[in-house]
Amino acid sequence: MRLARRWLGSIGMATLAAVVVFGGLDGAGRLTATVDAAAQDGAAAAPYTPARTPWGDPDLQGFYTNKDENGIPLERPDQFGNRSLDDVEDSEFAEAVRERNERAVANAARIGGAETGAGPTHWYEHYDANNSRPWLLVDPADGRLPAQVSTAGARPAFGGNRRPGHGPADSYEDRSNYDRCITRGLPGSMMPAIYGNAYQIVQGPGFAAIRYEMVHETRIIPLDGTPHLPSVIRPYMGDARGHWDGATLVVETTNFHDRAAYRGSDADTLRIVERFTPTAPGVVLWAVTVDDPGTWTRPWTFAMNLTRDESQLVFEYACHEGNRGLENILSGARADERRGASGVAP
Repeated sequence: MRLARRWLGSIGMATLAAVVVFGGLDGAGRLTATVDAAAQDGAAAAPYTPARTPWGDPDLQGFYTNKDENGIPLERPDQFGNRSLDDVEDSEFAEAVRERNERAVANAARIGGAETGAGPTHWYEHYDANNSRPWLLVDPADGRLPAQVSTAGARPAFGGNRRPGHGPADSYEDRSNYDRCITRGLPGSMMPAIYGNAYQIVQGPGFAAIRYEMVHETRIIPLDGTPHLPSVIRPYMGDARGHWDGATLVVETTNFHDRAAYRGSDADTLRIVERFTPTAPGVVLWAVTVDDPGTWTRPWTFAMNLTRDESQLVFEYACHEGNRGLENILSGARADERRGASGVAP
């Protein structure tokens, strides 16, 4: 059995179709055709119907993790050539996952530990990930990010978008938002990492909230149709508004801070739409569409599973308590400058 048919059948045909057609996406004909073919083969399953809250909304509440999605590349790996999901055999996928897990173990000691204060490797939870798919992008169907518009490269890079551990250290403002314990942004705060892959969904009449373990953030999402905040108000996680589409929680986020715009996108034009779709008991498909005409030639969508696990409670992420990392980055840069001034190689 080929991977895509197993995967499509597990999440339901209607679910994947919704992933690629919402928000005005175009160019998804190839993927839609795959869905239709799988349905004709009898792979389609009846849509999962979740329980309801006392006030009648689909009940998504609970603790979730996506630690098993660790190591999945955003784009289609070169090893799969020009093939689509339905051309990947189960044996090929299993071998790719095995190789990813071996790399995770081999590279763990270099992530941090004694050198940077990232913690001992037994804290890490990205080992032995049981990946759900070979790559994350579902649209475009070729598994590749769309081209950037010609003006995207001319936009200045803000310090908040720099990768941790890279760039100058003249000031704390030169460092990334992650280095500074401010935010991982959206959708970064729900992307799997070496640890801290716990989330909690909480619901109330007219609202939903999502708690993120890493960098201790909570998004409050109104569901009552209230308009977005004025454009001059730009939180690091953007301004979210949600609604229900059947059993799917749809969340549209705009008003991003320019230091937290995803992948160097244009905070003025970036719009992110998330769909949280329960596909089976304890499984929610999280699909994210990034729509920014100021950066890419077309919107694009990736997806992964969130697995409910009540043992994965959101642990306190006390990023600044006893954390000397940022102070040491700056003092180390000053020490390098003094060595350079005295003619000693840093």
